[in-house]
Amino acid sequence: MEQFLQYTILGLVLGGIYGIAASGLVLTCTTSGIFNFGHGSIAMLSAFVYWQVRFGWHCPAPLALVAVLGVFAPALGVLLHLSIMRGLRDTTEITRITVTVALTVGSLALANWIWDPTVPRRFDYFFGGTHQVRIAGSRITYHELIALATAVVIAVGLRFFFYRTRTGVGMRAVVDDPPLLRLSGGRPERLATLSWALGAMLAALAGILITPILGGSLDPNALTLLVIDAFAAAVFGRLRSVPLTFLGAVVLGLANNYVLAYFPSERWTWTSDFRISLPMIMLFVVLLWLPQDRLRGATITRARERFRVPAMRSAVAWAVVLVVVMFLLKEIMAPTVVNTMVTGMTFAIIALSLVPLTGYAGEINLAPVSFGAIGTIIAYHYGITGHGVDTRMTIWGLLLAAAVCAVVGALVALPALRLRGLYLALATMAFGVFVSTMVVADTVPRVLPLVHTKFSIFPNGTLNVPRPRFGPVDLANGGQFLMVVTVLFAVLGVLMVALRRSGYGQRLVALKDSPAACATLGQNPVRLKLSVFMLSAAIAGVGGALMSAAVVSVSPDRFTIFVSLGLVMTVVVAGIGYVSGALAGGLLAGVGFVALQDVFAKVGTDHATLHGIFSFLGHFSTVLPALIGVSLSRNPTGFVHDLIERYAVFRRARVMLGAGLAVEAGLYLLAYTDTISNWWFVALTAVLGAALPRITSAVLDRLAARAVPAVSGASPAAGPGVSPTAWPVASQASRTGASPAGRAVALPVAGQVRLELVGVDVPFTPAHRALLDRALGLPEPPAVTASRATTARPPADARVRSAAPVPVP
Repeated sequence: MEQFLQYTILGLVLGGIYGIAASGLVLTCTTSGIFNFGHGSIAMLSAFVYWQVRFGWHCPAPLALVAVLGVFAPALGVLLHLSIMRGLRDTTEITRITVTVALTVGSLALANWIWDPTVPRRFDYFFGGTHQVRIAGSRITYHELIALATAVVIAVGLRFFFYRTRTGVGMRAVVDDPPLLRLSGGRPERLATLSWALGAMLAALAGILITPILGGSLDPNALTLLVIDAFAAAVFGRLRSVPLTFLGAVVLGLANNYVLAYFPSERWTWTSDFRISLPMIMLFVVLLWLPQDRLRGATITRARERFRVPAMRSAVAWAVVLVVVMFLLKEIMAPTVVNTMVTGMTFAIIALSLVPLTGYAGEINLAPVSFGAIGTIIAYHYGITGHGVDTRMTIWGLLLAAAVCAVVGALVALPALRLRGLYLALATMAFGVFVSTMVVADTVPRVLPLVHTKFSIFPNGTLNVPRPRFGPVDLANGGQFLMVVTVLFAVLGVLMVALRRSGYGQRLVALKDSPAACATLGQNPVRLKLSVFMLSAAIAGVGGALMSAAVVSVSPDRFTIFVSLGLVMTVVVAGIGYVSGALAGGLLAGVGFVALQDVFAKVGTDHATLHGIFSFLGHFSTVLPALIGVSLSRNPTGFVHDLIERYAVFRRARVMLGAGLAVEAGLYLLAYTDTISNWWFVALTAVLGAALPRITSAVLDRLAARAVPAVSGASPAAGPGVSPTAWPVASQASRTGASPAGRAVALPVAGQVRLELVGVDVPFTPAHRALLDRALGLPEPPAVTASRATTARPPADARVRSAAPVPVP
């Protein structure tokens, strides 16, 4: 009985701390409508700052608490809201989730940058571990008593604050109807900012309280996951109810301690892993227990994401270009770089699994690498042939991995089919944490029931996965492996474009836009979700097995939830609706940022006098992915879309495109003959790729300006107040099939009105109508044609001196 009371009290303490963290999450979600996946990272950073002030700088504990809870955490919350969160309006759920995931990734990198992870850091209980009191025969420290009392005060205080104060009621109204709140005298932005400050302060308090209770030194990954465990409590309260949130937190804390106390850990070797996975298991169960939401229709405000659908001819052409370019690069790359590029391309295959699922269907999966882990396990245990150095992975092993992952994807999707958006993201995240902490972490051989044979998923904590061999094609050679995975990605990419253009792909897009309308038209949303989940899981499983074969020696760290979150973030930043976005995101996540760090480290080592600068750049490159992810709020479609828009200028300047390709071919020959190094080749290629579109646009603008001599007034064809450069550009657009106003609206001239403002800032005249008719390729009226044929063109100097309108040729 005494042991039961002891673990019950400890469970209540732990549940109270979970409740504090979850209440901060509920607070920000209720007032801003954004579920902050970076909530745990705020707690982690605050715990490190407390250690720095309290033990690093030897300040008293009260001063350290004031510095963290009163200054650092609220200021961080205010900064996040003002600089990032309020810019996430009119974006899809995946964009909002990705930005907060970027906060997690960036906070982990920042903590490892500032505080060396090889140096142990820990802080003791408040008042020390020897100051204890006895309650019902059980000992409890002052620290645990303070944590429990603080949780009770916060629970009661938040309930009173939300329902009995004007500010609290206003906070609850912010997310429901900000314009109505503003009309009634409220200030939505100020209330949302205050909520983020309070939410960050509660996260910081939870991080400081939980660290000494769980023991061990401060670890960024572990501490972030510990606070993420509070997600289950927040979801138990439906992200709205503070009392239910604390009730869920108490259940979670008690279950955690009862598993520790009563599970036979000596006989059940998986007890420790199960205890770590318990919060995510409870999160998944709670998500299944929640009442099903109604089918949603079209959103009131249109999202800012826009993805173009490429033509099949274009998709095939770019697939061929990818294979050719990779073959040429292979010829000049060192063997180590080739192996690194193989890893990057396998990451791109995993990233490609997100395109049909999230990019087309709008279903969110935060654990694609976890399906890759399952594919690796299946291919390793059941798809290997040969012995010793001749051991190889077979094509049947990859097909079996794809099949098993599809089945697992169906098992995960079946209970989650009733979930959408945020709840589906949380369900897949719970699955990913379960795989990394319960499945992949199984390194101890155990006797399986019925068959009575010993089996270990990850024997000795490492899998030595051999490279594949497909008949006569042996991929032990890095170059051949690179070409095979490149061709595989190209084929899958073309198939994804074909799927998007098919009737099935159109149904997926309809499901994303409006499940209610999709069901009304006779479609089966459940069948669509299940099929696309299975397809996505199968692709991720094949990509994961190939990635493990490329690395050869694979540890469980390759499949943590943070790897999945980083991959999802980079793919969304690149453009999750494009196959090229999956390629760019996979290469960045797999090799791009790591290669950048290696370059800075190598240059810093070679140039000792500049070591400090390049060391700073190397650490900064670890934070760079998160900065790019945070910038997604300004460009939710992704940077691939921007590149497509930027390089579209070559459709009207094929000569410049040919000149650029000729220069690039010359650079390649220089690198192939070792005249310049590969680093110079990469640097000069990057400069050429960035500068050539700008140069081409400048040349086209100059040619357009020369087509019509500069005058102070407007031409009769353009009408009064219209830029004289608008006419030739619009005519060019009509000949090339581009948007007629696409270039005209981008040519502002001082003192004149842009074409799209005609009729708004200046009266609409017949001359404007003639301009639009010509731009759209419509035939001119006979009277206008005869008038233009009989009009004489005066000399250039007369046109400059005269203020009268001059016809445009």
